[in-house]
Amino acid sequence: QLRLVESGGGLVQPGGSLRLSCAASGIYHAIGWFRQAPGKGREGPLCISSNDGSTYYADSVKGRFTISRDNAKNTVYLQMNSLKPEDTALYYCTAAATSHGIFPLPEEFNYWGQGTQVTVSS
Repeated sequence: QLRLVESGGGLVQPGGSLRLSCAASGIYHAIGWFRQAPGKGREGPLCISSNDGSTYYADSVKGRFTISRDNAKNTVYLQMNSLKPEDTALYYCTAAATSHGIFPLPEEFNYWGQGTQVTVSS
């Protein structure tokens, strides 16, 4: 059973940066991040890191967010720069045990963390 635990959320001013962490125990094909803003549906995947080293970014975060891994620590990071108020959301770490392709389809992500809140406000 794969367990995911996020941390690192908080309050940051527009234009600022924040780094989220996800401690992942278990085996997975790919790991990524989704988010859910207040009153909206879940958005994602924002980014994905596959075990072959490939990465994917949604247009909404491309150039501002970076996903990375420290395999020795079993931890995945989401570095978020140039944050905007519209980035305010509950951020979820998620993993897919298997996938039909390099990058899992949204419905193939079957393990989820509890979420960590990111608020971008002055």
